[in-house]
Amino acid sequence: MTDPSKEVKPSGDVWSQWLLGRRHGGDLQQQSVILAAVERYRDRVLDGARLGPGMTLLDVGTGDGLIALGALARIGPALRVILTDLSPPLLQRAEQLARQRGVRGQCQFIPGSAENLAGIANAVVDVATTRAVLAYVSDKRAALRELRRVLKPGGRISLCEPVFQDDAFETAALTKLVEAQPAHPEIAFLRLLQRWKAAQFPATEKAISESPITNYSERDLVRLAREAGFVGIHLELHIDHVPLGYTRWDFFLDTAPHPWAPTLREVLTARFAEPERAYFERVMRPRVESGNMLTTEAIAYLTAEVPSV
Repeated sequence: MTDPSKEVKPSGDVWSQWLLGRRHGGDLQQQSVILAAVERYRDRVLDGARLGPGMTLLDVGTGDGLIALGALARIGPALRVILTDLSPPLLQRAEQLARQRGVRGQCQFIPGSAENLAGIANAVVDVATTRAVLAYVSDKRAALRELRRVLKPGGRISLCEPVFQDDAFETAALTKLVEAQPAHPEIAFLRLLQRWKAAQFPATEKAISESPITNYSERDLVRLAREAGFVGIHLELHIDHVPLGYTRWDFFLDTAPHPWAPTLREVLTARFAEPERAYFERVMRPRVESGNMLTTEAIAYLTAEVPSV
């Protein structure tokens, strides 16, 4: 099976493509629903950040500025924020939003990756935040060391990261099942389900151990923060098993669970023959449109501090 993180991606910037389109399937109504959900993540990150007037916030992997701009709205003109991201289109989008909200003067925009914050000096930041950033970083140790480097003594991190291991473990278990019974007629749909899931998540133990999105757990985040020199580490794992949140088949086809994953429509087109596509839709579509499908989301919230002395 193929690790989706190593497949050839569509041309362009996968980060901006996902955040501005593939996350919500190009549906503006669904985009507002998703934004309401991610604002809850933002607010929890900001609660953990404990920001105050006169501080400097570094928002790593800022995307469209969700956390940084939320912090400015919460604290006001006495807060300075530094926004970094690998994606030039997303940094441009965040700067555009900052101008629209009249806070551009409080912002500094620096291109860069989480594991190499070369544009930021040592010990200049009071608080650093991430949301769904470390999950995609191959060298998480380097990223946490960089966060510690740029933070002042007594500085703080407040992180929000998805934990995809269970998705991958379930995909690997499904892979073993269909490989053990390749011709069994009663698992015909499971074979198609496995093909879809294996396009979006690593499907073998080896691939799970090699992919940045699945080779860590919430406990690993704690360990890595400790190894980077942080103290006062606190992590909360939130697991929510909830309704899917929509019943539109087209939306189901056109969304991706993370930036490295193809959409279901792309998987059906690339990996399924026409009879297989028809059979898969015949089974899956009524489940989606019934409103009874459930999904599970695992999110780790971690806060920690740099020693004061």
